Amino acid sequence: MDRVALRGLKARGHHGVFPEERREGQTFIVDLVLGLDTRPAAADDDLAKTVHYGIVAEEVVAVVQGEPVDLIETLAERIAQACLKHEGVQEVEVCVHKPDAPITVPFDDVTVTITRSRA
Repeated sequence: MDRVALRGLKARGHHGVFPEERREGQTFIVDLVLGLDTRPAAADDDLAKTVHYGIVAEEVVAVVQGEPVDLIETLAERIAQACLKHEGVQEVEVCVHKPDAPITVPFDDVTVTITRSRA
């Protein structure tokens, strides 16, 4: 299976379990790895035979900006399901970063990574 990756998609969302997270929002960063067969697209040099990563990026940002959830696990699942709606995508790895998580000690990032497939 071939891979198309999108790294560092940024969007502001209002996800989290604390009222201030819901009220104020924060930046989330998403990395995606889409698994698909790119040979038909490459053979014909045809965008219609692969995944349009620009559209996927817009859809992922819309999910992050959309309905708030408590957990980034839930957010990652919603993003994965949006990616799998694209016909050629057989598998997706989603990593959601929450660099401004409300943690009381110094840290660089919090992430949740999931892998989902059609099978």
